[in-house]
Order: sequence, then structure tokens, then C-alpha cells
Amino acid sequence: MNHMINQIDSKMLTFVLILFSVLTFASTLFFVWGKLNPQAKLSELKTRCKSWWIMSVVFLMATVFNTKISYLAFALLSFVALRELFSILKLRPEDRGAMLLCYLAIPIQYYFTYQGYLISSLVFIPVFMFVALPFRLVLVGQTDGIIQSMAVIPATLMIALYGLSHLGLLLSIPGGRSLLFFLVFIVEMNDVFQFVWGKTFGKHKILPKVSPNKTWEGFIGGVLTTTALGFFLKFLTPCTTSQIIMISFFTANAGFIGDVIISSVKRDLQLKDTSAAIPGHGGVLDRIDSLVVASPVFFHLVYFFIK
Repeated sequence: MNHMINQIDSKMLTFVLILFSVLTFASTLFFVWGKLNPQAKLSELKTRCKSWWIMSVVFLMATVFNTKISYLAFALLSFVALRELFSILKLRPEDRGAMLLCYLAIPIQYYFTYQGYLISSLVFIPVFMFVALPFRLVLVGQTDGIIQSMAVIPATLMIALYGLSHLGLLLSIPGGRSLLFFLVFIVEMNDVFQFVWGKTFGKHKILPKVSPNKTWEGFIGGVLTTTALGFFLKFLTPCTTSQIIMISFFTANAGFIGDVIISSVKRDLQLKDTSAAIPGHGGVLDRIDSLVVASPVFFHLVYFFIK
């Protein structure tokens, strides 16, 4: 296993070259495409491509140089995502104490992941915070609207903190950096493939009331292409061929689920973006919605196979 992990680490440079080659090709393609066909609706593709550049650089900077920086970056990512959700949700003034508990949970959760405390990382939020948050709401003494708050606030914590904290958990297992790069790359490429296949061949809406632009053709084409990509990037993981095909397939599906979950929240609130944190690109959560669900699915599948 140690020999295999050393091989994986030695091939990270190859992956970085592949990553930036793909991004450069995509940027060039969209630029030339736009010049040759000015009527083509490429604004969303160009926006997504810029987002991929930003996310790729950020994740590389956060993981290559120092592990502590990585955990701080992930904690900051969770803080921003949590803040964005709280800013758009219709919560009561009485909920502020519970919201504060959510923010205080961020350093605790990432301390557990940094130390590699797997059990603590996995149960802190879905067990202890799911008890503490409703009880804090009860202590306020205001029962009007408390059911909605008891449902919304823990769900928000699961989305913004629990799911994303699995990025940190990945770094606590052998070959974690390579696995993290693999995860982020295939999730982002899944987003690309589903968009491209949908724009090219999409005719049958998959969830018209949630995300009208998503089609069955885009979804199926994206999942299958992402699965194939995962197979070619197997060298980044300690998994067998059959394992990485299965992991890539389910991770791609999970990425789609994360995307439509956040889309449904925004549609319910009649919002286009979760915030304007990234000018021209929406909020941070808009860019990482797929990772929110894909990260825990990917982590537990990998952990199951390599343990």
C-alpha cells in the first residue's frame, strides 16, 4: 500500500498538467467558437469555465503547500457557504442563537477532521448538533415557527458544513491529496459534460419545475462521460479498475443531486444565485453545490474500498 501511495503522489504533477491542459483547451474552444458563431449562447459556458479556473487554482494552492492551510481553506469555504444560506433563508430573529451555534461548529468539525478523528467527524453534526440546535431553539421560549427552524437550520448545517468537511477527511487518509484532486476534477467535469451534452442533444426535461435546463440526455451523457474520465484518472487513486468505475459513476450522480438540491432552494426563494460574492458568477455555494453531496459519497466509497 505504501509503495502504491508513493506512486500516486509522484503522478500528481501529471494530473496538474492534464488539468490545466483541459482548462486551456476549454477556454480556447469557447473563445474561438464565439468568434466563429457570435449567435451562439456561450455566456454560461464561459462563466463556468472561469469558475473552474478559479476553483482549480484555489484547491491546488490549498492542498499542495501545507496541510494546515488546506483545512483553514475548507473551513473558510464552509463559513462562506453557511453565511450565504443564512442570508437567503427566511429565519426568525429568535433563531440567531442557533445560527451562532452553527458557526461555532465549523472550527470543531474541522479540528476533528484535521486530527483524523473519523468517528467524531462523522457523528458530531448529525448526532450532537442535531440535539443541540433544537434544544437551543426551545430555550428561546418562542414556539411560533419553531418547526420550520428545527428543520431548516440543521439541514443548512448539513449542506454547508457536514458535506464539505469530507474534503478535509480525504486528506486524513493515505493518498488524500491525489484523491482530493480526483474528486474535485471529476465533479467539475461532470458539471461540464452534463451542460454540453444537454445543450447539444437535450430534448427531454428531467426536472422542469426545479431546473428547466437540465435534460435526461445531459444527465446520462454527463454521468457516462464522467465515469469514463474517472477510469482514465485511476492512476491518482489506490483503487482497482472496477472500484474506480463504480466510484466515478456514483460520484457523478451525487454531483447532479447536489446541483438540483441547491437549485430547488433558490427556486423556492425566487433567487438566481445564492449571493453576488463572485462578480458575474453568483455565490460560492453556486459554484460548489455539486461538491456538497458528492464529497461524502466519494469519501465513503473510497474509504470502504481501500480500508
